[in-house]
Amino acid sequence: MSGTSSDRSEPTIRAYPNGPLVVRGDVTILSATGEPIPRTRRTVALCRCGVSTIKPWCDGTHKVVGFCTEDAAPASTD
Repeated sequence: MSGTSSDRSEPTIRAYPNGPLVVRGDVTILSATGEPIPRTRRTVALCRCGVSTIKPWCDGTHKVVGFCTEDAAPASTD
């Protein structure tokens, strides 16, 4: 069934620990100059480590270089 709510779920962006940003859904990704970057898939992984050879896409290099994200700061108990 085309056009149902399950076909048109909201786009999501999830930051994976020590890994990429995974973008799911219909979103436009823009270059630094504001030009749309063509996508061939509905789900893509964006580089966060800065070392990928296919930026803005992730190529898995974060594993080789030991890229680590910091844990979120604990909530204040004030």
